[in-house]
Amino acid sequence: MQALAKIENALLAQRGQLFCWVPVCLGIGIGGYFGLPIEPDILFCVAMLLPFGVIYALSRIVKVSAAPLLVALCIIGAGAGLAKFRSEHVAAPVLGFRYYGPIEGRIVNIDRSGSDAVRLTLDQVKLARMSPEKTPAQVRISLHGEAVPETITPADIVMTTGHLSPPSGPAEPGGFDFQRHAWFLEIGGVGYSRNPVVRLAAAKPSGVRLWIFSQRVALSRAVQAQIGGEAGAFAAAIMTGDRSAMSQQTITNLRATNLAHLLAISGLHMGLLTGFVFAVLRFGLALIPWVALRVPTKKVAAVVALVIGGAYLALSGASVATERAYIMVAVMLVAVLLDRRALTLRAVAMAATVVLILQPEALVGPGFQMSFAATTALVLVFGQMRRFETQQLPKWARVVLSVVLSSAVAGFATAPYAAAHFNQFAHYGLVANILSVPLMGLVVMPASVLAVCFAPIGGWAVGLWVMEKGLLWILYVAERVAAIENGVGHIGAPHGSVLPILTLGLLWLALWQGKARFAGLAVTLVALGIWAQSTRPAILVADNGGLIGVMGPEGRALSKAKGSSFVVGIWLENDGNPVPQEVAAKREGITQDARVSTAILGNWTILQVTGKTALESLDGCAGADVLIASVEDKSERPCLTYDLIAFRDTGALAIDLDEAGNLVVSTASDAAGARPWNTSKGDRLSSQTLTRVAVFDGQE
Repeated sequence: MQALAKIENALLAQRGQLFCWVPVCLGIGIGGYFGLPIEPDILFCVAMLLPFGVIYALSRIVKVSAAPLLVALCIIGAGAGLAKFRSEHVAAPVLGFRYYGPIEGRIVNIDRSGSDAVRLTLDQVKLARMSPEKTPAQVRISLHGEAVPETITPADIVMTTGHLSPPSGPAEPGGFDFQRHAWFLEIGGVGYSRNPVVRLAAAKPSGVRLWIFSQRVALSRAVQAQIGGEAGAFAAAIMTGDRSAMSQQTITNLRATNLAHLLAISGLHMGLLTGFVFAVLRFGLALIPWVALRVPTKKVAAVVALVIGGAYLALSGASVATERAYIMVAVMLVAVLLDRRALTLRAVAMAATVVLILQPEALVGPGFQMSFAATTALVLVFGQMRRFETQQLPKWARVVLSVVLSSAVAGFATAPYAAAHFNQFAHYGLVANILSVPLMGLVVMPASVLAVCFAPIGGWAVGLWVMEKGLLWILYVAERVAAIENGVGHIGAPHGSVLPILTLGLLWLALWQGKARFAGLAVTLVALGIWAQSTRPAILVADNGGLIGVMGPEGRALSKAKGSSFVVGIWLENDGNPVPQEVAAKREGITQDARVSTAILGNWTILQVTGKTALESLDGCAGADVLIASVEDKSERPCLTYDLIAFRDTGALAIDLDEAGNLVVSTASDAAGARPWNTSKGDRLSSQTLTRVAVFDGQE
């Protein structure tokens, strides 16, 4: 009974902060859904809520103080149900084979791939010899060769001849799951074309979403026509969210200096825009005595800023970070209308709750995690700063202190997530932010607002000219700081449990009231300890069998110096050692003879064979325990064999030794589980046999 009393007292002490736990509980339910090894039935998610709902109803009748715990359980169940509902809602056909032929569709998005190629996302897709029921709802094609993307516009009906494949699985077991990412984007096929794109019908935007997209592209191209080069591409990105003109080198420089947040339309941009509009309107109306005496100018300015922010949200493409920023701004502006305090953790919790309800899949993405980590930390720190008197400092000193502190806090809060997702951290990011963020707030964003305001009368060139000068400085800072030797540190990918444990620990430390909050610090240290002990697989095998990588004293050695560059990049980044592929191919650890590569792991021999001729000339397994083949193998061999057919079921492989020296082969399919996004073979409900983690003792 004393334990129950202590629980009740602890919960009573949290009054006023309990709403902040709503998105946390939603996130636990959503994360639990995505972590399941098999897909649950929709009735299971509904059934989970019933007992908790009944118990909660009874607790309200008898006035049990522990009712918040039951509410939390209900919200966790609701989170799992929301994720399941969302997964069913976006379900669409996925290609089950490699396709080459004519591709026809309507352009619904234009962006740029990691290799700097322009990409088109098409809906209303038509593929040769494929029924509409099995045709993907959307496909994404990278344009190479003679394709001329400048001649096409959003909503055009276009056709080209190209290659399409199902979305690829993780590059290694437990790695980033592009199949899941593509599933929620309703993309059922990805590929490329080296042929020209032909317009079959001119643009006819139908629906609000496509019309807004066409306006985004039109504005982006107009901005780039006024501002050339990378500055114009940067200006288009922060005004419309269109990054298709940004080069990969510029994006790399921004990431290496921790300035990539300036490129993403998030809280900084939304806050500066709405804040500038609010300030100009409020003080502008106050200068008119008749209006100032009769109209609540502060509330009028808040309403107009709210509308302008909503328009910016729609025009920018409504990414997760932008949605979060707008909801935060909306809460603050509504608080102004209601004469309440605006900047609180409840506003952050409201934004997180809305985003998770609309897009549960956003939880597992770096955008959501980094955006809310930075915002939560900033609200907490600046909330604590109200206790300290800074009015005695000069105004310029307060501005400098605010910029330095906000950059340091945001950088510190997002560092573990950036390191986990991108395997790097910027040593001089704080310096770059101090040199760039004030200019973004005082010059670039106000100039962009002025440019848009004067655009109807043809006077936006002045605003864009000012924007260009500010952006050129930011690009210069990014380039110079990124060029500093050893300016970027690299770190190996953590174990999959690290980020959930770390996040829960930090949230407990931030949200719980009372001395027990410091338990969150212990949980955080446990997560960091697990990260420090995380190890990388001894051997990795690509999902087509054409490449293996063996961890050695110098780093991971590769079986070939060219090809599979995308997979190679992921492996080496996750190792925390991103060197050029040709350098990794020269490392010790793999013995090569023509098209046969040999790796030794303990007392086990792994053989990787490329090509049909080399496989046919192989005598049995040539003494190997495991044979990896990049083609179909129809022979009976006295060893464990993975050929091209087997890889379709297993995906990529990770090979390690256990404590007893046994060989453990883990598959990407087993790590990902049997879910709709990786079991589809043209039809959503089709299934496949998944190869489980296998332990071999050398006996056949």
